[in-house]
Amino acid sequence: MSVNRYRMKHLARQGHRGARLASVLLSKTDKLLGVILLGNTLCIVGSSALEVVISHQLFGEGEYVLAAGSLALTFVILVFSEISPKVIAAAHPEKFAFACSYLLYPLLWLFNPIVSFVNLFVKGFMYLLGMKANFAEAHHAVTTEELRSIVTDAGHFIPKKHRSILLNLFDLEKITVDDVMTAHTLVESIDFDAPLDEVMQQISNSQHTRLPVRQGENEEIIGILHLRKVMSQLRAHHESDDFDKEMLREVIAEPYFVPSGTPLYTQIQQFQEKQQRVALVVDEYGEFKGLVTLEDILEEMIGDFTTQSPSRLGSYRKDDDGGWIVDGSSTLRDLNKKLNLSLPLEGPRTINGLILEHFEDIPESNTSFKVGTHVIEIIQTQDRIVKSVKIFP
Repeated sequence: MSVNRYRMKHLARQGHRGARLASVLLSKTDKLLGVILLGNTLCIVGSSALEVVISHQLFGEGEYVLAAGSLALTFVILVFSEISPKVIAAAHPEKFAFACSYLLYPLLWLFNPIVSFVNLFVKGFMYLLGMKANFAEAHHAVTTEELRSIVTDAGHFIPKKHRSILLNLFDLEKITVDDVMTAHTLVESIDFDAPLDEVMQQISNSQHTRLPVRQGENEEIIGILHLRKVMSQLRAHHESDDFDKEMLREVIAEPYFVPSGTPLYTQIQQFQEKQQRVALVVDEYGEFKGLVTLEDILEEMIGDFTTQSPSRLGSYRKDDDGGWIVDGSSTLRDLNKKLNLSLPLEGPRTINGLILEHFEDIPESNTSFKVGTHVIEIIQTQDRIVKSVKIFP
């Protein structure tokens, strides 16, 4: 009963005969218990009768002789027939389960009529109690949280990095694109209405491979420009003075919009189906909220890459007094993960949003307040946002 069912099934699929027999026996748990307890009960009843005969032959009749014999038999059964075998088998379940299956399997076949007859009364008794046992269906189904506990407690069986990746995979259903996207205020974009020289200069100096392109008074996003594929061609046309914005428009791909709140697990599937790498996140009113890339999702799964967006580098640093100086646009999830903090994740997603929600106003510099176990000091505010803060763990 304490054998690892998943390892047993794995060995059974690999052709281990003992594992296959044990798997068959455990699929008929009621009959397995029936044949074990049938033999167990017969042995106990037989040993009791034998104890009476031996006591009578050696010590004669009498109440004290019968009581002493019963106590001695109870001690022997408990130590050598019940507790010790069960403790040994529980300590080495796989070894004993597979070995015992060679004996129990033929016994189950031999005593099947008797066991089935007894089980009729067992099932009737359970029916009166309003209970039902179906071992064929309830085979150790594991929820996501239980599977998370299994991976967490795996210890040295799974390398730490692999454990981390598996645990991150379980979170993809809970985390949405809003948690990992780059906010619209930090997204670098090309103004298609700007002079061509300025556009070409921005393309040449950009640290990104894909940039959203805006146009019009409302700065509506009209597409995504892939710089790596088109830069050499654009430069060639530009130097020969025959390049214009209409030629640039031809290499602008259609924008790919996704709704706010989309789970990362769903989004990575959509990236795969639509063969996209960049998505523009919009709210229920169609307003642009941020940009999420395939790389953002992969970093949630396997950790940060060595090449990160410049807007995400240097967003926090350790101060001499032990505090962390953090950019106001940093996400709370990112800070909790990388700085081992415990900032609340319900509600605002950035440290700036958390502060504005707390004060319900734009706080002044050098203002401090406490969130949970952390003290947060506002270092700099600008316009309507908090630019930088210091967090004391």
